[in-house]
Amino acid sequence: MQFKNIAFIAILSILFFTGCGDSKVNEDGKTEAKIQTKFQLSNIDGTTFTINKEGEKLIFDLPEKKIVLLNFFGTWCNPCIAEIPHLNNLINKYPKDLEIVAVSLDKKNEKQTTNEALESFKNKYNIQYKIVNSEENYKLTSALGEIKTIPTMFLIDKKGNIKQKYTGVIPEEMIETDIKKELEEK
Repeated sequence: MQFKNIAFIAILSILFFTGCGDSKVNEDGKTEAKIQTKFQLSNIDGTTFTINKEGEKLIFDLPEKKIVLLNFFGTWCNPCIAEIPHLNNLINKYPKDLEIVAVSLDKKNEKQTTNEALESFKNKYNIQYKIVNSEENYKLTSALGEIKTIPTMFLIDKKGNIKQKYTGVIPEEMIETDIKKELEEK
């Protein structure tokens, strides 16, 4: 009888200290937290689309399969503003093959910047590509290993493979070279 009580207490202790949650144990015996893999992003124009993270891939639920340049930025970031004309040039050179999605990391008083403020920013700088604005933006940065510096961009091929990560201001010619390389690998 005493053995059953000890076993019962031991099991309760294990459950108490391990708890419940979205985690799993990997092959090394370490516990991993479950990471979000589906992100619903909202364009400032009111439309939405989904990004699914499948392993190391990012699959965009967009009408056409294109190369995607995923750009994390802030409206207060001078290097982010400086790259806008270069991104506009790229989207205009490759309209059938390239999609640029700018992910706003703006917050004001711990609240997401409004779509109206981002629309004003878009108009002021004549931005020719999508801007997304939602709390999901921050969850996406976590799934990509935390974005510590902006601007940060990811070049993603039509199959969802992350081909390049750019941190800081990158020359337009360098990004265009990488785009051309991906287009040649059709």
